[in-house]
Formats: sequence, structure tokens, C-alpha cells
Amino acid sequence: MPHDGIPTAQNHSHATKGDSGSCCGGEAIKPTQVAALDGRSFHVSGLDCAEEVSILNRVVGPEVGGQEYLAFDVINARMTVLDGGPNSSSDRILELVATTGMTAKPWDAEDASADQAAHLKKQKWFTMLSGGFWAAGFIYHIIETGFGGAIGLFSGHGEAPMPMAEAALFAIAILFGVWLVSPKAWSSARRLSPDMNLLMVVAVAGAIGLGEFFEAATVAFFFSLSLYLESWSVGRARNAVSALLDLAPPTARVLYDDGSEADVPAAAVAVGARFVVRGGDRIPLDGEVVDGAGAVDQAPITGESALVPKETGDDVYAGSINGEGTLTVRATKAASDTVLSKIIRMVGDAHSRRAEVEQWVTKFARIYTPVVMVLAIVIALVPPLFAGGDWGFWFYNALVLLVIACPCALVISTPVSIVASLAASARNGVLIKGGAYVEAPGRTTALAMDKTGTITMGEPEVAAVYPIGETSERDLLMRAAALEARSSHPLARAILSRAEQDGMQIVAAENTRTVPGRGLEGHLDGQSIWLGSDRFAEEKGLGTAIPAELRDAIEGSGSTLVAIGDATGVNGVLELRDRIRPDAKGIVARLHAQGVKKIVMLTGDNAATARAVAAEVGIDEVRAELLPEDKVAAVEELVAIHDTVAMIGDGVNDAPAMARAHYGIAMGAVGSDAAIETADIALMTDDIGKVPWLIGHSRRTMSIIKQNIGLSLATKAVFVVATAFGMASMWGAIAADVGVSLLVVANALRLLQAREDDAGPRGGKQIGTTMAKGALAHGH
Repeated sequence: MPHDGIPTAQNHSHATKGDSGSCCGGEAIKPTQVAALDGRSFHVSGLDCAEEVSILNRVVGPEVGGQEYLAFDVINARMTVLDGGPNSSSDRILELVATTGMTAKPWDAEDASADQAAHLKKQKWFTMLSGGFWAAGFIYHIIETGFGGAIGLFSGHGEAPMPMAEAALFAIAILFGVWLVSPKAWSSARRLSPDMNLLMVVAVAGAIGLGEFFEAATVAFFFSLSLYLESWSVGRARNAVSALLDLAPPTARVLYDDGSEADVPAAAVAVGARFVVRGGDRIPLDGEVVDGAGAVDQAPITGESALVPKETGDDVYAGSINGEGTLTVRATKAASDTVLSKIIRMVGDAHSRRAEVEQWVTKFARIYTPVVMVLAIVIALVPPLFAGGDWGFWFYNALVLLVIACPCALVISTPVSIVASLAASARNGVLIKGGAYVEAPGRTTALAMDKTGTITMGEPEVAAVYPIGETSERDLLMRAAALEARSSHPLARAILSRAEQDGMQIVAAENTRTVPGRGLEGHLDGQSIWLGSDRFAEEKGLGTAIPAELRDAIEGSGSTLVAIGDATGVNGVLELRDRIRPDAKGIVARLHAQGVKKIVMLTGDNAATARAVAAEVGIDEVRAELLPEDKVAAVEELVAIHDTVAMIGDGVNDAPAMARAHYGIAMGAVGSDAAIETADIALMTDDIGKVPWLIGHSRRTMSIIKQNIGLSLATKAVFVVATAFGMASMWGAIAADVGVSLLVVANALRLLQAREDDAGPRGGKQIGTTMAKGALAHGH
């Protein structure tokens, strides 16, 4: 039944948005269709970082209609040829990938994980063998020359000729070190498109040409080690996401009609089947409780720290944990369609929408590598030709430059940071739909939000009962409950809940009918009764029966007035109020403290109610009684003034405004398929406290990325200057390069650890611990 002032229950939907395309110029994120990512996918062995992405764009791009028809998932080593371009055969695409020194095959999700593990294992063995023979050669040198001679290996180059056996050991170390990168380097040389693989192979070959087998072996081993660490760090970030898969058990205890039970693979359980969940067990599928009661830990899905009571009729979600009691659950979704499976797919695909900084790093590396090659040639030729320098000395310095200039640390740190950030967000009940939307919240300067379900609970309650005349409070509430007994409207639930709390035995009214936009009419004990807004009372000629001061007090406080009466007049008034979230005021204050300059409430509710709510929680501006198109216009005004505008909502009428904002946040995405699939960011509960957490998390992510970029570039700048003056050595350059790679990867992976003070008001420590244990248990 409709009531003025209390909006009907809303299911959120949002215009589909996806990657922003190229956003390197700091432009607002623009919506595109996620469906555009459909196409043929391939697993590419050797696709470890953005360097390989650039190679594949140049080689495969022209065949499929351009780079815009290629999408890459570096974390899962997946390349997707998007629909819409020339229909090149899969065999032709596989041939082109093979020319780059990488190999590809059609994507198979189950095989991909095994292929990645095999690739990492191969890298590990080649790196270990390279390191082992390097150590053997170094030990041989110590035996032959003593520790003084060993120190001499690091102090310079061009000393006495190396014994054949020692040179052979270092040569084998070189062979294992460059074996996996040589095909990529050769492909790069043939295309006259230098990359970091070619830089390293040229450096190794140059050192061999100078007779510096020790330094050549050192470069080969540490470059191999760097690539292994790169693959390991990508794998660790990937595993943090795939750990979500382990949240749902592989089998369900199905209960048959004859009372028998059997363990059945979760994927084979049909919608409508019943299964049993014992205390302490993880729930295998989304479903509805049909028998039993208990408390469920939903932290892995929603980020809620407190156990959630469940009883008959309540929904439960795959991956959550039944804390106590035994539940019988009816499956409402197949295993491939659960909330958890949607989260896994969304997080797994999120990296395809890259952040601005990630795109900048890729473009920078594309220009940077050829420039370094030219600079190395200048250092090798200019001093000997124009200043009488020693050819060997300056050629050696050119090789040092090639080593230190390798952009590994710079290129890998950003995607690892982004994926670690996405995984940490999912652990905390915040589903971010791409790298572009990791970066955007940290820049938020204006925030528009709906009222019902966002600032308020969306669950009205009876705040007060005002009988008029000789009617008692109990009789007034009894009549209201009788009319609402067959309704599921939020207002009806509030009235029925109050009646139950007062211990009333509810008897449904007879012949009830809805008066659209006004209220309800019916019969109780042979008497005609009605319920509705004050406008309904006025239309019946009974408006003056409601005291004006009572009407003004109720509306002025932001509540809704519901009149109840019969043929003789108005029997009384109920005051219903949509409860404001207890922490809403503190959250708004935190958002202001974080630099959000303007917070605007956009609501279809009446102006008095909206102003009262806004005043209580500290919102800057109120726009009330809005239609969906009015909300869009309001957001457009904010977009024209502010750099980054977010729209938060939970209803269908919020969708157009969310689409117009720079990014949209859906409230309470659990149970709402539309919200999970279409929002840029979905809060898995109705906890608006996740919004300041999101802003803080975004800024922390960008801070770590900037730290990594700054450290990488500063280290390289120092060594470039030192090399130009002939003051650097190759082993020092190697140590610096590998050291920086280790530092930036370790720094990026810090994002996987949820911090208590970052997790918002719901108790991030418990949330982070719940998820982190699952991840760490699998070797992360």
C-alpha cells in the first residue's frame, strides 16, 4: 500500500559502466559497456607484466583490428580478443603470439592455474640452476685466488684471464639465466622494438665480449631472479583473490524427500534442493533457511564483524560460516550464480579496467626503454671518439647503464599494487570493479547520496501513537494492524511489528482495498475503517479533526503522519519515522574531514522530512521531492563544478544519477544481482561507514604506488649520473635493481593486510583476520 512520505521498497539498478578507456589525462571516468569485453580469451605463458602487454599489442593488435580490440589480464596471464574487429582465426593469433617468444592456447580456467604454476616452477628451476652455477664459479675463484682475489671480482674488471673451468661455470650460469628471456629478446630485436629483455641480453653479451664472465653471469642470474620474483608477486596477488574460491566448500549435504542425506558436489545441486549445514560448517550455496536457527558469520562476504541471526525465511550466502545450530537450507541459486561467485568474477576481471597511473607507467616504459638504448650508445661512443676515452671502459659503462635502466621494478609494482588493493577491498566487503575505481575515491570532492536506505535504515518504525477522543492507544493500533495484516509494505511491517511488540493478537480486516496514493479501507467487526495520509483524511472531510500543532510537530521532525479513522471521524494518528543510521552523523563528519567539500542529499521524499534528516547528520545541501531525471540534473551540476563526484544509492530511481556521476556506489549489494553487476563499487552491506574506509584505502593505495614509482626512478637517476661519470659498476647496478624490485613488490603487497584503523566502524581487525587466515593458509 502506498503512503506519502514513506517510499516503497527499492531494488537498486544502475546503468552499466565499465572501463574508462584511456584516462591518462586526468579526465573524469566515463561509462562504457561491460559487455564490450566479450570475446575469445587465450592463456599466454610468459605474460607477466605490462612489458609483455605492449609487445602483444604491437604484434597481435594489427591482426585483430587494433589495440582497442585487445584486453589483458596480467594477473591471470589472459589475453582477450574483443568482439567487433576482424574475425581472425584462433590459430593465426596463436602463431603471432609465438613470434614474440611467448606461447598461447585457448583459455581454460581450470588449466590456467596449472599452467601458471608450471611456468613459475620452470622459472624457479632455471633461476636456481643459474644461481647454483654462479655460486660454484665464485667458490672456484676463492679456492684459486683466496678471498683477496674474490674481492677483486667486485672491485673492477679486465684483470688476469679467467681459468677455463671457472669461465665454464659462469657460462652455464649465463645460459640458464637468459634461457627463458632469449626468445623475447630475439623477437624484440627483429621488430627493432627494444624492451627490457633485450636490454639485459645485450648487457650480458657485451660483458662476455669484454671477457667479464663473472659480471655477465651476475647480470643473467639476478635478472632471472628478478623475473621470478615478479611472477611470484603476481601469483601472490592472484592467490589472494582466488582464495575466495576456497570460502565455499566443494560439496553440499543434500537432504532428500525420503529423509536420507548424501554429500553432492555443490556444482551439481539443483535450485530448490534442500541441504543441511551443521554448526561450524561453511555454507556451500546461496539459499533460504527452511528449518532451524543459528547465527552466521558473514564477514567473508559482507565484511560484517558481528554474527547475523538466521531463522526460517532468512537468506544465507555461500562462503559464510554457520556459527551454531543446524540449518536446513533450500538452494536459491546454482553454484555458478551465487553472490560469492559473482564477487570472484568481478574481482578477477577488475584489472582489465586499469587505473590512470597504471596506464601512465605503461606509456612511460614504452618510451623510456628506447631512450635508454640510445643513451647507452652515446656513452659507449662519445667519450672515446671526442675525449680520447678508453673504449673498453666506456663500453663497460654503457652496459652498466643498460642494467640499471631495466624498468622491471617500475613496471611490475603498479599492477601488483592495484590487484592487492582490489583483493583487500573484497575482504572488507567493498567490491571495486576495476583499477580506475581504486584511484577515483581518493580524489572525491563531492558526494551525492540518496536518503532512504543510505542515511536512513529504510525500515520505518512507529515512533509514537496519538489517540483522539475516546479511542485508546491499543484500539488505535489494533485497527491499523488489522488493515495492514495482509500487506508487505515497509510501513505495514512497522505497524505490525509494533502491534506484536505490544502483545496484540492481530485479526485481519475484511474487504480491504487500496486507495492509490492515499491509503487503505476495510471492515473490522462489521464497522468500516480506514487508514492513510492526512490528505486522505482531508478528502474525507475530516482534516480539521487532526490538531494542527500535532500535524506540524510530526512533519517538522521529519516523520510521517498516518491517520486512522472510521465513519464517525478520525480515531487517532500514528507517527512513523525512518530510522537514521546510528553512525550516520559521525560518518558524514569523517567524510568532511577527508576533504569531501560538499555532501548533497538527493531524495524523492518530502522536503520537511529530508531537511530534518540532513540537519541531524550534518549534510551540506538537500534536494527533495525529486524524480529520477531531477537527480540526474543535480548530479550534472555537481560534475560541472567538482573534479570527482560520487553518487551513492540503493534504488532503481538512483541508477541514472549514478551513471552520470564519475563513479557510482551501490548500497547493500548482497542479494541484489543488479547492484553487483552494474555498480562501479558495491558495498556488500548497507554499512555506509565503508565509504570513508574506501576513500582512505584508495589514498593509501595511491600513496604506495607513488612511493614505488619515486623509489624506482630516483635509484635509476642516481646510477645514470654515476655511470655518466664512470663511477658505477655492473654488480652495484645489479644489486640496486634487484633490491629496488624486492622493495617495491614488498611495499605493494602490504596492501593485502587490512589495517584496523582503515577498516571503518565495523571492526576491521576481525574482518581482516577472518579473510587473511583463509589466504595465508594457502601459502600467500
